[in-house]
Amino acid sequence: MADNKLGKSSSDSADFDGQTEIEHASVRNPSNVETENIDANQLRANINAKIANPLAGLTHAELRQKGEAYVREHQIGDDEDIRAFQLGAILAQDPNRHAEIEGLTENERTVLAKEISSKWSQPNLLYLVIILCSTCAAVQGMDETVVNGAQIFYAPQFGIGSKTSSRDSWLVGLVNSAPYLCCAFVGCWLTVPLNNWWGRRGTVFITCVVSALACIWQALTGSWWHMFIARFALGLGIGPKSATVPIYAAECSPPQIRGALVMQWQMWTAFGIFVGYAADLAFYSVKDQAGIVGLNWRLMMGSACLPAIIVVCFVFLCPESPRWYMSKERHAKAYQSMCKLRHNKVQSARDLFYMYTLLQAEKESVILGGSKVKEMFTVPRNRRAMQASEIVMFMQQFCGVNVIAYYSSQIFLDANLSEVSALAASLGWGVINFLFAIPAVYTIDTFGRRNLLLVTFPLMSLCLFFTGFSFWIPADSTARIACVALGLYLFGIVYSPGEGPVPFTYSAEAYPLYIRGLGMSLATATTWFFNFVLSVTWPSLLKAFKPQGAFAWYAVWNVIGWVAVLLFVPETKGKTLEELDQVFGVRTRDHAAYGIRQVKYFFNRYLLRKDIEPEQLYEKDNVEHHLSSFSQEKETDSTARV
Repeated sequence: MADNKLGKSSSDSADFDGQTEIEHASVRNPSNVETENIDANQLRANINAKIANPLAGLTHAELRQKGEAYVREHQIGDDEDIRAFQLGAILAQDPNRHAEIEGLTENERTVLAKEISSKWSQPNLLYLVIILCSTCAAVQGMDETVVNGAQIFYAPQFGIGSKTSSRDSWLVGLVNSAPYLCCAFVGCWLTVPLNNWWGRRGTVFITCVVSALACIWQALTGSWWHMFIARFALGLGIGPKSATVPIYAAECSPPQIRGALVMQWQMWTAFGIFVGYAADLAFYSVKDQAGIVGLNWRLMMGSACLPAIIVVCFVFLCPESPRWYMSKERHAKAYQSMCKLRHNKVQSARDLFYMYTLLQAEKESVILGGSKVKEMFTVPRNRRAMQASEIVMFMQQFCGVNVIAYYSSQIFLDANLSEVSALAASLGWGVINFLFAIPAVYTIDTFGRRNLLLVTFPLMSLCLFFTGFSFWIPADSTARIACVALGLYLFGIVYSPGEGPVPFTYSAEAYPLYIRGLGMSLATATTWFFNFVLSVTWPSLLKAFKPQGAFAWYAVWNVIGWVAVLLFVPETKGKTLEELDQVFGVRTRDHAAYGIRQVKYFFNRYLLRKDIEPEQLYEKDNVEHHLSSFSQEKETDSTARV
């Protein structure tokens, strides 16, 4: 578990961009005009207190008492559970000092020590949760790419296969993008009500049922508009599932490996993309039988239902998210679920009690009477999380990856490959996309989310420029085929450990619990909307700008994405979900200035080979410096008003 001394008791308290603690107080009590003259020293003390672990300064006896009181108040368990929460409350204050705590058994000390030395030693049920989440991701990956090969056949069959007709170009793009249109405007916004009514597991079950039925429906269509309707319905499964599964994985995972476990969503989406390409190739040569026209593409489209059926059969073997139970005030259920996800009761009690303590402080800081939608935009901590999440989600599409995922077969056909060779080349890209996501299992929690993006965006830009410019090579030259394939494969290599796994992981962890569902709905709606934009416009963009201009368009967007990440996307690795309040407590302008200084550091450290230490922006002392500066500004402002 991350060092809880960096934990912060409020998700909304770091209001350094103008929405101050005084303004919060005014909202809570608008009739109390004296709040405008709150003593600046007291203001400074209040804010500095909120940045620290809310359990700091308490004695072991006081912590034992708090742990026991929590068990009794919520009627959680028996004497053994009381003991677990007494010790868990002490561990929550500083989990790294477990050797100094009296009352722990030898087995409990061993397990706590292994949290650092053997962080991958986790209960089987935790890994079952991740396996089911990964299978959900494979559902999505197959949904995305079986259409890649199928469109070669159903587009001419439905009368929209002309490459020269602008109408046909738009209709092919519209049919391909139908699920993402639904996700953006309907599906993702069902996340909050579905999660509220049915929980994380129930939402996964319902959405996988919808996905399986929609995949079968696609295989039975007979016209382009019927295919559009079936694929639009598929979005009702994809949208809420893509928002819920990363949250579910994040809420069940311990912080030291949370990034690696949550990124399995994207890694196994890549695996599903690979399997989708394999299905396209496997069914390519199937002949029509018993009067069924287009049996090959129908089998391609229908095959995507298989992983969804697997999830439906096994999802209720997994425990529900403890944080979801906590949000429903079902503390005993939350504890039972946490016990299934950790090795022993002391571990479970520690994590649950610390979660409860921070969530209580979070509730106290929420503006009374304010809507969640309003607080997404008005509370600076939430606004910064939204800003960063929207950047990475937008760029997951406008980096250009799904141009390849949806249209690689057509791209390879344009590069002068045969149909079978184009499908085989697409399968090769799918293999690369999956295999090169594997290193991110380690790097996402060590090298970090932000650093992965900063390294890979420039490389993706170069790969797309190279791919587009390769189309200037004469069409009858094998060099053209080789260069186009090389450019797309290199793009897959640098995308897979960077902008591939980071966005869904980042968005699932960025928001505080009370608006996490809403925040993830917005994040996934964003990525699916721009997925729709990309997929519906690519055929026409290609026709208007030629491959050189079309690929260059997305290459430039990768440069823009690099700048946005440098200035506005904080690092989130290695902290509990509650401790991220501190990370997003840093003012936007301070983070942007830090990003610019990082360019200078990189130049001096790696090019000039100077032995200098990197700046640590998110450490407690540094954040307190920002708080102190803010408090001094408010003191001057308060004096002026007096």
